[in-house]
Amino acid sequence: MAMEKIPYVQSASVGIWVKAGSADETDKNNGISHYIEHMLFKGTDNRTAKQIAEDVDRIGGNMNAFTGKEATCYYIKTLDSNLEKACDILIDMFLNSQFDEVEMDKERMVILEEMKMTEDTPDDLVHDMMSEQVFQGTPLERQIIGTEQSLAGINRDDIIDYIGKQYTRDSIVVSLAGNFDEEYMCNYFEGRLSKLTASKPARPSSSRIYVPKKQIRVKDVEQSHICLAVPGIQLDNDDLYYPMVLLNNIMGGSMSSRLFQNIREEKGLAYSVYSGHTSYMDAGAYFIYAGVNSNKIKDAVDGIACELELLKRDGVTADELAMAKEQSKSSYIFGLENVNSRMFANGKNILLLGESREPQKVLGEIDAVTLDDMVRASELICDLSQYCVSLVTNRDVDLEALING
Repeated sequence: MAMEKIPYVQSASVGIWVKAGSADETDKNNGISHYIEHMLFKGTDNRTAKQIAEDVDRIGGNMNAFTGKEATCYYIKTLDSNLEKACDILIDMFLNSQFDEVEMDKERMVILEEMKMTEDTPDDLVHDMMSEQVFQGTPLERQIIGTEQSLAGINRDDIIDYIGKQYTRDSIVVSLAGNFDEEYMCNYFEGRLSKLTASKPARPSSSRIYVPKKQIRVKDVEQSHICLAVPGIQLDNDDLYYPMVLLNNIMGGSMSSRLFQNIREEKGLAYSVYSGHTSYMDAGAYFIYAGVNSNKIKDAVDGIACELELLKRDGVTADELAMAKEQSKSSYIFGLENVNSRMFANGKNILLLGESREPQKVLGEIDAVTLDDMVRASELICDLSQYCVSLVTNRDVDLEALING
């Protein structure tokens, strides 16, 4: 269990984290982790789907769940006085869901609509395309939501089998944050998950030769959406994880960032332009996104290329590094002031890294980043020729010429 008592608040958040996501699936059952996440809300041996919702509302709770590439989380935030009732609901859903076939068919249709929503949201779509490309050849390339074909083939037996193999005791972390009695909650959860399989084999590490790919989708859109990505830093990279966090902030993580100032403020090419970095256990990705007029795609790419070249040539300044440290520490501390954020951070870190990251340690590691560290991080992202490119636009575009011309 991951427990963080915050005695000065009147709320608590409880989440059940499972080390199972799209990276644990196959092409055949792709999307099953996300499907299960939906189905846990659709009725148990003790509650109908409506009763689950009513019981959460009755305690003034906020219930939700999400699926990622490496983990799934089910959680409820509520008043501290109602925490045990929240846990009762969550445990009932987690252990006693019926996976009724009629409800499965209904939820399959809901997920198909979710797929269509993504298809109709080009900035989401281009990020999904980017993920497939930069992680191609690894389990991380599979989309969390799955495909229409894979979803159609998943039945109740598949779900029961997947839960039996993936929802094991060694792959589950219960995370609590807020105002609660720690000893009481330990006793509450003692033995609750004992009926689950004890363990499962570790997910094999994936090795591959990275080859930059380019992909275009022509759709009826008013704006073109471009996403460039290159392999980044994995979660447990102690040397470069925080330098990459800071470099991302400098390049495209704030209003004063280089990309924002160049592409939006100076050139007026985009309303939305930013960079990001996502880390997993075995891999990571750094990406740059911009939404621009279809006549300005080349201008935007040239602006991005210019910033990458400047980074390669001149590096970052001491002032930029100092500013990025303060912004990153502020963002981190602000997040800690929310019980959900603390529950998320503690649960994820213990599940995937085997340890929690103490706030003072995190702040110390951010402060310890040097300009030499930033040079080493910059070397990973400054070569435009190594980027995958995804583009959603309303016309055919020669991506090779766009990047190399």
